Amino acid sequence: MILTITYQALTVLKDAVGIAGNIFAFGLFVSPVPTFRRIIRNHSTEEFSGLPYVYALLNCLITMWYGTPLVSADNILVTTVNSIGAAFQLVYIILFITYTEKDKKVRMLGLLLAVIGIFSIIVAVSLQIVNPFSRQMFVGLLSCAALISMFASPLFIINLVIQTKSVEFMPFYLSLSTFLMSTSFLAYGIMNWDPFIYVWFLLPSHFSLLILFGVCFFFCFMLYNIQTVSLQSLLLQKKVICPLVTITFLLKFQVPNGIGTILGIVQLALYFNYKETSGEESRDPLIVSYA
Repeated sequence: MILTITYQALTVLKDAVGIAGNIFAFGLFVSPVPTFRRIIRNHSTEEFSGLPYVYALLNCLITMWYGTPLVSADNILVTTVNSIGAAFQLVYIILFITYTEKDKKVRMLGLLLAVIGIFSIIVAVSLQIVNPFSRQMFVGLLSCAALISMFASPLFIINLVIQTKSVEFMPFYLSLSTFLMSTSFLAYGIMNWDPFIYVWFLLPSHFSLLILFGVCFFFCFMLYNIQTVSLQSLLLQKKVICPLVTITFLLKFQVPNGIGTILGIVQLALYFNYKETSGEESRDPLIVSYA
């Protein structure tokens, strides 16, 4: 009887954190709205890049497919949140194509078709895999790669904020939404015992090492003596580089939402630290092209 009540309570709690993750993800999806208001107002994409939306669309599509009953069990909330995310990213891409220059239109259309093609191939190949576990493993690994690439992107923002000592390009609500959504789905994955949502190896030592590394990573940057440089020189000379060792560690020991949680904490800590230092509010999300 007690076990039944405990299981029911765990199920309710799992659904609750999953729904919370959906709500927080909505905040993450709408965070580029100020940027597109600016694009529509100026009838130009200026120096903004459409690549983040292309990557985000691919990520949402693959993860949406992973959450379906055809691939994994009891992950319907993963499907719903990523379906909404895919719709948002598609709208952003269409708006970007509408207001960008002719050469970028062709490039963005090509990338959009490539995303659709890649997703179609993934669906077709996974449906040919008869064994359910192998199918889940195949799509799960691809989902991990896509999610990691999305959550690793704030590493650039973190470096940029520290270099410029300004939160102008790291919006507070974007950082908060990243942290809350990642934490919610981290808990959801643990309760659903799905390693592709929270961790691969399920070893406490690995997770402890990641947390320790994340804290050390943050404080090393905070204590490092950084020279004052202008944002323009950083962008033109391409001197802002994400630490390779950090990415390697994250790829090995942690999967998407654990990464998102750690990076969300770091972003929020940086935001409050540099907001007090510079007294500056953040503006549009960091979607400028530096490549």
